[in-house]
Amino acid sequence: EVECKGLGFNADNTPVILFERHVMRQRLIANDQSKVVDQMMIKRPDLCSKSTGGYGLYSAQHGRLNAAAQYHRASALESASWGIGQVMGYHWKALRYASLQAFINAMYKDEASQLDAMCRYIEVNGLINALKNKDWKAFARGYNGSGYTKNNYDVKLANAYKKWLAE
Repeated sequence: EVECKGLGFNADNTPVILFERHVMRQRLIANDQSKVVDQMMIKRPDLCSKSTGGYGLYSAQHGRLNAAAQYHRASALESASWGIGQVMGYHWKALRYASLQAFINAMYKDEASQLDAMCRYIEVNGLINALKNKDWKAFARGYNGSGYTKNNYDVKLANAYKKWLAE
């Protein structure tokens, strides 16, 4: 509910994603593609930037991903958050997927596979106790990073928990 409004797939059966242009820049650098960074920051700053934001509509995300993949496919796939848990693609190795493609295949398979990725992320990052203790600040920090307060992520989690607890 908090990450992707409760759905792992769009109406066209593609996984819900959010393409992050600042992550594209980071992933290109990590993947030894500095020349591509320079090229994209001039030609496509909407797809590669030091700045966050510029997301556009949810319906445009796969188009943005596909456009970025024309420059460097792996970096583009690693630069999107995927599925019901909005797990970043660059976590594929830490989450023990055999390859980036295995992670992507799982995101396209079904919501159960997307939930598995989310659970792997929670486990690998030591967030199980934060969930058990309903420590929404600790969970939000661990799941979304130090910028979680900008979007009141912890408050949204607490409110969603209270809502579902009442039902």
